[in-house]
Amino acid sequence: MSFENLTKTLQGLLIREDLTPGNGSKILQLFVNKLSESSRSSVKRSKERSLDEAVQLMRQISEEQLHGLEEEHQLLLVRLLLSLQLEMVNISTACRKVDRMLQHLAENVDQHLVYKETLHIFDSIVKSDQVLSLEDLQRACMFLEDSAVGRRIWLESCVPMLQRLSETLPALLQEESQRDGLICYTAVKVCLQVFQLLWSEVAPLVWEENGSKEAIQRILQALMDILIGQCCNRDTRLLAGTAVAMLINTASQSGAADAAAWSLLQAAHPTTQLFQLTVGVLQVQCNPAGKDGVKRLALSRGLLTCCRSHILLSPNPNSLQTCLLLDGLFPLVSNLCAEKQDCHYFAFEVLTLWLRRVKECVDDIWKATGARLLPDDSRLLQKLTDIIWTNAESPIDGVPEFASSAFTLLLNLYAMDSEQFCDTKRNFYFILLERLLKLPWEAKAKYHRLCALLPYVGTDLMLNQYSEVSSHLLKCLSTNHLSPCAAEFYKCLIQQQRRESPASLSELELAGRWAKSWQPFLVEALTSDITLLQNNSSTHLLPCTFQVFSSAVHHLLASLNPNKPGHLHAWACILSSYRAISGCSPWALQESSTFLTLELALGAADDKIRLAALNLLCCSPKTRDVPSTEEMKILKEFIPENLNCESSPFRQHLQAAVRRFLVRIRDGCLAHIRGEKGKKKNPSHECRENILEQGIGFVEWLGQLPYSFLSPGHSYQRKKTALLLLSAVLETCTDTWSPDKKKGQPPANIGLLIACARQRGQWDFFCRAKQLLLLSCLEDSTNEIRELSATILLKFFPPSFPADIAEVLEVRSSQLLRSPRVQEAQMGALMVKILLQKSGHRCDDCSLGLSVNPGRNPKAFCVVRDLVKELEEHYLMAKVDMMVSARTRPIHGVLCALQRCLLEAADDICSIIDRSLITKLLDLLENISLLLLAVLHGDREAFVAEKYAPPSFCDMGNAISSLISQQAGGDQMDEEDCILLSEEHSLVLTCCWVSLKETGIFLGSLVEKVLKESKQRSECLWAKDDLRRASELFKDILLNCRHWGAVEGCCLGFTKFCTSLLSSNDPDLQDIPAQILKEGLQVVQSPRSASVTRRAAGLPIMILCVLSAEEASKARPLLTLSMQTLLEQARRPVDENWDQTLDLPQVCAVHTLQALVRGAVLGAIVLQFAPDVAILSLTLLRSPCWAMRNAALQLYSSLCSRMLGQRSSSVETGPIQHSMSPAAFFFHYPPLQPFLLGELREAAEHVQRPTAGAKLHLQPSLYPILTLLAQLQPGVQDSSQMLLDYLPPLLQLSASPIYSVRRMASIALVAMTPPSGYMDLIVKLTSQLPGPQESLCHNRLHGQLLQIKALLERALCPDSAVSADLCEVVSRMQASMWLGTTAQRCLLVRAVYLSVAESLRRHSCDSFLLQLSDRLMHDLYAPQQGLEIGLASFHQEALEFLCADPTRARQIWENFSAASPELRLSMVTWLLDKQSLHQADMKELIQRVLQLNLKEALLDDSVDYRTKYLAALVAVMTDGGAALPPPLSDTEPCLLECLHLLLQDLEVQKGGPEFLSQALYAASLLFSQLSSNSTSLKASVLQRWCGILEIQRAAEAPEVLRLVCGDALCAAGVPLINSLREHSSLPVVMMRLINTGLYLLQDQNQQVRQKAARFASLLHHSRRAEKQSSVCIMQVNRALKLLLDLLLQECWDSPGMLELLLSHLPQADIRSVLRGASVREGSSSLYEQDEVNVFAEPSIMSAHLLPYLLQMAEKSSQPSALAETLTNWAMENAAQLMDNLSACEQLQPAKTLTPSWLALLVDPCFHSALCGLLTRAAFLHHLVKTFACIRHLWDPLKMQMRLQDVYSLLSQSGVHLPPALTVVVNAGALPLYKEQRGADQCDLG
Repeated sequence: MSFENLTKTLQGLLIREDLTPGNGSKILQLFVNKLSESSRSSVKRSKERSLDEAVQLMRQISEEQLHGLEEEHQLLLVRLLLSLQLEMVNISTACRKVDRMLQHLAENVDQHLVYKETLHIFDSIVKSDQVLSLEDLQRACMFLEDSAVGRRIWLESCVPMLQRLSETLPALLQEESQRDGLICYTAVKVCLQVFQLLWSEVAPLVWEENGSKEAIQRILQALMDILIGQCCNRDTRLLAGTAVAMLINTASQSGAADAAAWSLLQAAHPTTQLFQLTVGVLQVQCNPAGKDGVKRLALSRGLLTCCRSHILLSPNPNSLQTCLLLDGLFPLVSNLCAEKQDCHYFAFEVLTLWLRRVKECVDDIWKATGARLLPDDSRLLQKLTDIIWTNAESPIDGVPEFASSAFTLLLNLYAMDSEQFCDTKRNFYFILLERLLKLPWEAKAKYHRLCALLPYVGTDLMLNQYSEVSSHLLKCLSTNHLSPCAAEFYKCLIQQQRRESPASLSELELAGRWAKSWQPFLVEALTSDITLLQNNSSTHLLPCTFQVFSSAVHHLLASLNPNKPGHLHAWACILSSYRAISGCSPWALQESSTFLTLELALGAADDKIRLAALNLLCCSPKTRDVPSTEEMKILKEFIPENLNCESSPFRQHLQAAVRRFLVRIRDGCLAHIRGEKGKKKNPSHECRENILEQGIGFVEWLGQLPYSFLSPGHSYQRKKTALLLLSAVLETCTDTWSPDKKKGQPPANIGLLIACARQRGQWDFFCRAKQLLLLSCLEDSTNEIRELSATILLKFFPPSFPADIAEVLEVRSSQLLRSPRVQEAQMGALMVKILLQKSGHRCDDCSLGLSVNPGRNPKAFCVVRDLVKELEEHYLMAKVDMMVSARTRPIHGVLCALQRCLLEAADDICSIIDRSLITKLLDLLENISLLLLAVLHGDREAFVAEKYAPPSFCDMGNAISSLISQQAGGDQMDEEDCILLSEEHSLVLTCCWVSLKETGIFLGSLVEKVLKESKQRSECLWAKDDLRRASELFKDILLNCRHWGAVEGCCLGFTKFCTSLLSSNDPDLQDIPAQILKEGLQVVQSPRSASVTRRAAGLPIMILCVLSAEEASKARPLLTLSMQTLLEQARRPVDENWDQTLDLPQVCAVHTLQALVRGAVLGAIVLQFAPDVAILSLTLLRSPCWAMRNAALQLYSSLCSRMLGQRSSSVETGPIQHSMSPAAFFFHYPPLQPFLLGELREAAEHVQRPTAGAKLHLQPSLYPILTLLAQLQPGVQDSSQMLLDYLPPLLQLSASPIYSVRRMASIALVAMTPPSGYMDLIVKLTSQLPGPQESLCHNRLHGQLLQIKALLERALCPDSAVSADLCEVVSRMQASMWLGTTAQRCLLVRAVYLSVAESLRRHSCDSFLLQLSDRLMHDLYAPQQGLEIGLASFHQEALEFLCADPTRARQIWENFSAASPELRLSMVTWLLDKQSLHQADMKELIQRVLQLNLKEALLDDSVDYRTKYLAALVAVMTDGGAALPPPLSDTEPCLLECLHLLLQDLEVQKGGPEFLSQALYAASLLFSQLSSNSTSLKASVLQRWCGILEIQRAAEAPEVLRLVCGDALCAAGVPLINSLREHSSLPVVMMRLINTGLYLLQDQNQQVRQKAARFASLLHHSRRAEKQSSVCIMQVNRALKLLLDLLLQECWDSPGMLELLLSHLPQADIRSVLRGASVREGSSSLYEQDEVNVFAEPSIMSAHLLPYLLQMAEKSSQPSALAETLTNWAMENAAQLMDNLSACEQLQPAKTLTPSWLALLVDPCFHSALCGLLTRAAFLHHLVKTFACIRHLWDPLKMQMRLQDVYSLLSQSGVHLPPALTVVVNAGALPLYKEQRGADQCDLG
């Protein structure tokens, strides 16, 4: 019987039988239920959890109770467990848990019964007449490996089972599909386990003559056939090698085993004759067919893995002087590592394994040889070193790691060898150290090898010789892929330092020794401006530092000043890491200042600082460390302020930190509930209650907080953070178990804490109002919010919806599925999925038993059936009227819903659909795709005739326009063609491409899931013919549609489709993708009748999908076939008469190759074809066809990125170079070395021809080759000297007439030159520099100077000594000074010469510098004669050279007005390129010069010059952030005139956004410098300036101008407010500026908000008169609060203050919102108008402003002008507010959910208006209470009751308001609000 039937039978017997109490029947029923639960679960972790619980239940049943069961019960129980075990044969851990239960029954009930039933199952395998199936083999494997009784039976039935295996293996090898599939692998695995676990039974059959050896001989023959290559599956072949070696290892006598091992080794050598393998008495024939590396790899891997030491050390029978390990296996392994096989990873794994075995056997080797194994001059040592060194930079994943491990083993082996033979010199170590230190810092392998070498040379020697270690580590930590190895090297260094330190030193003394070496380095890293360096040092360096030197924290903290830039982040990181590592409280380290610094960090603008401080607050190594009251208070203030952070990493880290905090609360509270048993001193009851109260209260607060910010109208950022926090609360503090998580599950006793919280009336996480709010999030515009909300609803909330909610959701989902908007259709699909999983089944047909077969899931079946009917309706509508269908039945929504229901909601898809439904679905999908493709094609007949020729975009547009015209009655538009697509056109196009995309994704995923589940069943719902039809459908979409969205989406499903078929055991199914591939390759080779452009449309992607699905463990024959076919096609010559309007097959082949190279799955595997592809692409660059050249260049670019691996430096930090050296590159791609060299030589020879200068010769491959060489990592010594051949052609290319070739050749020259040859080459080049009278070639001269410059930049170091060669170079450059003067007419040559001279400045003599500077000064101001090429470059280099001398710099800038326009432009451009001006007097001079010439610049005709001039002026005036010096009195009138010119340009918007932004910034800086005696003029200018700011702050203004508004506030607003502190105009000015700041703080651009926050921080700093020079910029939300506080403090009674605050509130007209909602319900347009500012949150602003409105009312309680303003406002607005409040009361949401109320719940306008209304109503209520004169308008008590009633009614129906607003509306009193404000108020930023 099946498991289900056994379960039902046993449960029925237990229920029917009248058992006495105490006999364990209840526990037994629970036990059976747990087994059933484990069987039903599809998640491995869930299965194992249920089994663990079943084991615990079984142990609760006593032996007497088990014996008391009837025999029938016992038999059923044993059979039930065995049936479950057979179900789980693929889960070893689960089988062992079941076996534990079987053993318990055998020990306590009946051992014979368990044995008998197990034997019965085993006999069914052994005694079957058929060849063993996969299921039989898996069961046999399970019995041998995971069953105690099964292994005992195996021992008894070993020979018969071997006989069955000997029949099975040869049979499998006859079938291609089976020998490469899972069944063959499993059969070999069984053989291996038998040889390993039952060796005592196998040995006599192998090593002794007997009559049963035929079976084992056939097995050995089959294993050798597999190993040699009859099987293509690499994993199976490797396992076969291990099995054969394990068979040899069964020998009890060493001699026989030795001979067998040597005999097996002979099979690894290539031969053309049959080879006879002898293993004991067994002899098998080895076919010589297999010559690939896998055979040798499998044999060597097997011998090294399995053989005992005496076998590995055995001599060759033919030569007693050799040993299998050293002389037999090492040549094999070394050759494998040297070859370019596709199994390089495994070859290095075997090398590492070989070294380990040598280390194990080294004692015996010494005894046998009596000599050293690895003397310094041994070939073995040299060979191993070369192999490891060469492959340390391999581009193949995993090889560098194995090379590093092998290097460590080699060093260890050498140390043992040296110690054994008393070699104290150990020269090998020092040779390696010297060689490693010569490697460039970019070499990743350098640090791994230094780590391995460190213990053998010591830290003192290494640090003494490696003086640049700190700078190199800093560079590495600033480079992403180098940071882990650099951190590991640092860790090894300090650990070794600790080990080498005297044991007598204390921790403080040890930390002091650490600080001398590493404190400056670590502080520099932690306080760096480079984000990556900061993060890596805090993540990698700090933890290991505190692990090794715990007292280092004191030294680090002592060196920090939190007020300095960068130090605050470092402070938080240090304390956080210290707390996490040591577990000590950080709060006492710096006494009271710690919390003050923490508050400063938590309020900082920088996300990194706030996260580091948050981590400090939340982390603790002890999960039961209950947070203190102060910590909870701080976190309550922090979370609301950071809900709308724009950074996604910040949100993730915030969630993780809060989760850690919640775990501490949860576990700490649970510990107190349990009373902490085992401790002598328990806390008092009062203390325990206080801890519980605080912890439970915090969770309650945090559980409520997210719901206040999930309403429509809040920003995406705030909603996402709120949902993440809600998820953290529910995951941590509910009893929901998540099977998909390994860690983080709630503890088993979480129910104790939940019960405790519920007793206090808290932790009601799942009420109806919260559920409604989450349901409204399902209609959010962003996919992430919808998915998160759905996950929370499904995972945590009750398993079913109330009937009213389910009914409304069903109606709403049906509406959304028919929406033409893709987002809305996806919303509907998500709702359908949720309904399927959470609502009851209400289908009348199913209740009558009419439609659902037995065993089906009735609810899911009916939902899917209805969706299929709906899909058919959509198709029929599209067939009749495509326009109507696109608007009301757009197909893609139903497809998305089907995908959700069948693939996401269904655990068992076979219980939902049957074959007839699948057939109907396939018919529909086929018809839909053909219809939509015909629509895009325009003509169905033409579509069929021109198959695989997708229409162009123009053709698609014409087809859709024709369709619209036909279905509109044939009317044609009279006006000219419009550029923009019409609404109808967009509807049809969107319907077509999205539906095609969803078709592909759905079909592929459906095939994948059904086939996956069918492997566990006897039948498959997919017929083979249907799968072939599905493949045709994919082909039609991919080859007949060129819309990239449809192609890309369809490829997702097609890849799943191919993967499922290729992993199947059915050869017919495996053949379908292969056939598709062959047809695709035929299409590539066929000439096209049309052009598809766009890189051959979907054809390359289709081929890529098939090849990506091919199993990686096999030989990948499809990939080999494809590459060969494509390379052959691409090499075919192009027809001389080719048509440029059609696609060439050769071009299509090249584009397909590019797709394969770029594919992430094939990336590393394609590298074996890299040389051929590179040579092809470079050759095709000479093609006469432009399309071919374009395709070849794209292919070459993609291939280079793949071949070169990771970049060693980012674009920001230096030139683009990769981590692979030239030597390593040519080692891995040897065919490229002669080809590239030949191309370079050809180009160089042409350049050297006498006539080369008269005619431009283009060699298309030259520049790409130079680019490739230039990207290789320079600075690596080449031991083979082969790279020297590249130097002559690269030197000759300096004469190329093409500038970019000369430049790139100079960079390539550096990469190809060994470091030891840099200076010799520079000397050679400088010796070739011509004299002034010599004839010269300008191109050659320019190229030589470029090469000298490039080599000098690499060769010269800041601390490099002055060598004789360097002196010679300097002397020759000085002698060639004429190259930098007018004697040299070429400005490009002069510019490069000056650059070289600047590089050598510190080595040059003063007279040379003086003379050259004089000549340059003269030349700069000499009259220009016509247009000169290279003038700008020369000016830049000349300025760079001259301004390095302060005297010359002053002279240049003092003569600014005398300079030519070109030189002025160069001067301001040079100024902009400078990072900062270090000399204050120079800065002041340049500022004065620029201000004096400002008017002339503003009147210049060139907008570019004016923009750069103003930018330079701004840069100088703001350089360093210091206070601006006042203008000189003689320049003030000029500045005033310039200011008026700037303001005039700004007012008329003249010059474009870039110029206007610089003009506004400059005007603000000049305005701040106006002298104080120009009060009247200043006031007039002030009004104009404020008006400009108010215009440019608007969300509609260009972003660059909004950014400068923030700069303007900082530059002029802060000084202005401070200067007017005692002036009567201060309130008005302050109001206008702060209002601008408030608008900017709500801007959607983060930089704008940060600049406004800087304004607030500067203002706060200046008003507090703090002494610190640096200002810590506060977070945006704190800045908003600060500005409002300041506004209320200084301007509360100013005219216009009320209007200012109310202007930030949303409109409160509820009735107009309700009318608009009813209008929007009928809309079916494709697009909707986007908000101008998506970051603005009116409801949050309402909650934020309300307390200030109330406080203003409090301040104006006495008669005043403000009181009159407030009473007037109350009287004017009372009627409207009361009317809108009545509208809210009339809404009367029903007790049951209605569609109209759901529509309001998802309407952001309703929520914004509601918040605006309640804010105004609360304000009015407070005014009525405050002023007696207006109490006739509204009774305060009744008004308060109405407000509370409205809020209560709405909140129970799913409306949630921000906490600040909720408190006031409910309480109606300001004091209560003030008490809650610190914890509950949420700020907006």
